[in-house]
Amino acid sequence: MSKRVLILAGGGGHTGYGYVLAQNLYGKASLHFLVPRGDMLSRERLSEFGEVDFLTKPRGPRTPYYRFVPRLIKAFPEAFKRISDEYNVVVSTGSNFCIPPAIISWLRSIPLINIESADKFVKPSKTAKILQPISTLTVLHWEEQRKILKGRVFGPFLPRRRVEPWDGGYILIAGGTYGYRELLDAASETHLQNVVLQTGRVDPERYRRRHPDWRVFATTEKFYEVIAGAEVVVAPPGATPLEAATYGKPVVIVRYPHWSRAGTLEDAKLFAKKLNAPLLSEIFPMAIISAIEEAKVRERPRLRDGARELAEYILRRF
Repeated sequence: MSKRVLILAGGGGHTGYGYVLAQNLYGKASLHFLVPRGDMLSRERLSEFGEVDFLTKPRGPRTPYYRFVPRLIKAFPEAFKRISDEYNVVVSTGSNFCIPPAIISWLRSIPLINIESADKFVKPSKTAKILQPISTLTVLHWEEQRKILKGRVFGPFLPRRRVEPWDGGYILIAGGTYGYRELLDAASETHLQNVVLQTGRVDPERYRRRHPDWRVFATTEKFYEVIAGAEVVVAPPGATPLEAATYGKPVVIVRYPHWSRAGTLEDAKLFAKKLNAPLLSEIFPMAIISAIEEAKVRERPRLRDGARELAEYILRRF
């Protein structure tokens, strides 16, 4: 394995892109990863493929500006120490986390690949916009993204099945990495009986107390097992709905209404259309129940495997 690939995994769905790419590169290249400091879930997920090191992440969804700037400055010397010219290629998975190490890679003349988010259609993510001028390749998931970025369309990143799909009869409601309190609270007001609730960084204890018959947890390294047994998956745009599609599960897309960086309503509509999924833009109990029933009868989409194509491209070109 002469090729050495460094993957910058920005946490959450961005780590998901790195994970799926690593599945396709494992055993064919030497893989190394940088993940946000303190992100133990990303470390656990990626350590099966190669060495994982930490780096400061400048900004989370709710990080105030006065903390963002010092963290951004701190990340550059850290990245300088961790990136050497031994790498054949560096892959950015998006998020502001990737900007300092991506720039250091470019300064060291290492080819840089940047992956745009799968749920951006109206305008590019800030990371993709910043990194495009220095990227050897910008990876796009959909043809529509050619309107906002200059890049090559590979298709959405679909994880390999690690277990066989099965029907556990439960509804999986996923709050994502940071947790989606509005969704979790609205779901808690429903009369759904068989629910698995993933809360992210929102404290799961209040939902456990109210629904002792539900399975409630913050995160799990084996989230794929939960997805594989779900009857329907309810989640924000991103990696979880794409993984649900891999397992042939109906999906309900729920938009983050209060996070400006999570994309516009039009972005969410177009992403939901790609998965032939109902979209929840207003979150209340009856809307959740109605969308779940609608998702059950919709046809499952057939999607192109972009991660496999990108892995082949990396092995062939670098």
